[in-house]
Amino acid sequence: MTTLSKILGTDFPLIQAPMVAISGSAMVIAVSEAGGLGSLPGAGLTPDAMCREIAAIRAATRRPYNVNFFCHAPPEPDKQREAVWRQALAPYYAEFGLRSEDFPPGAGRHPFNAEVAGLLEEFRPPVVSFHFGLPPQDLLKQVRGWGSKILASATTVDEAVWLEERGVDAVIAQGLEAGGHRGHFLSHDLTKQSGTFALLPQIVGAVRCPVIAAGGIADAKGVAAAMALGASGVQVGTAYMLAKEATTSAVHRAALKSEAARHTALTHLFTGRPARGIVNRLMREVGAMDPAAPEFPLATAALAPLRAKAEAQGSGDFSPLWSGQNASGCREEPAAAVTHALAQGFR
Repeated sequence: MTTLSKILGTDFPLIQAPMVAISGSAMVIAVSEAGGLGSLPGAGLTPDAMCREIAAIRAATRRPYNVNFFCHAPPEPDKQREAVWRQALAPYYAEFGLRSEDFPPGAGRHPFNAEVAGLLEEFRPPVVSFHFGLPPQDLLKQVRGWGSKILASATTVDEAVWLEERGVDAVIAQGLEAGGHRGHFLSHDLTKQSGTFALLPQIVGAVRCPVIAAGGIADAKGVAAAMALGASGVQVGTAYMLAKEATTSAVHRAALKSEAARHTALTHLFTGRPARGIVNRLMREVGAMDPAAPEFPLATAALAPLRAKAEAQGSGDFSPLWSGQNASGCREEPAAAVTHALAQGFR
């Protein structure tokens, strides 16, 4: 067992990444029972759904688990920007026989707040992780008071130092290869971010707390490489996306198994915040980064009807097909088998 394993209470210092719409209670249970740390994406659940999922986890396993939350600052809706964005999507609405005026802006995802903390207190998860920084100090103190271990993502050395200064138990070094949303919070300048194996040793040298490598790690060799560079553990997402317990949609699964998975890019079209996904029609035709897209998470609403129509036809042209740059480790096997295969890298 490594220091991180002792902190987390796991057999291996291996964390299954919390992936919205991909990892539910079944995935968490399977990974935790296999000796890793299963992660529930609380950021993508309603309060009621979150409580049901955590209750299911607690009923099925006594092993540690993680619940993850976003810490973004909700933006003020910009009607002019929203109108420009909907105008950019108008040709696609027409193609599917939709009217943009029929779909009002949605509220999107909410950050970790007092309401969520109040609900979570009943469960007191062994581990709570955060993306896009940390919640206010009073909420952080509340979580720490439950005895929960706290993890948070950093995309730069400065962010890692900032997190350590605020007492996190471990820092997740998220390299540019990683799929899904970038966890940056001190700067929106993506040129300041680097790949996992460039970022990892720099963060290891800058902080004293355990560092978890994330991004591009898809098999045991990748795990071993991260550990050789000073990581205390790894976080893996994409390799679990075809697992039996994953709730990955049919169109997303098809994309991950196709040649298209070899071409990913950062885009903010789907949510308003940069995230890595498989390049599809919308990204090619609009451009992966378009200033018209509303701020996170307001961009999601206008795309929802297009996504629904396209997916009903078996197409992922308007879907966020999140994936890291290395999908070679995706395996259509039980999550426990994926976990055990990755854990060979610790030997």
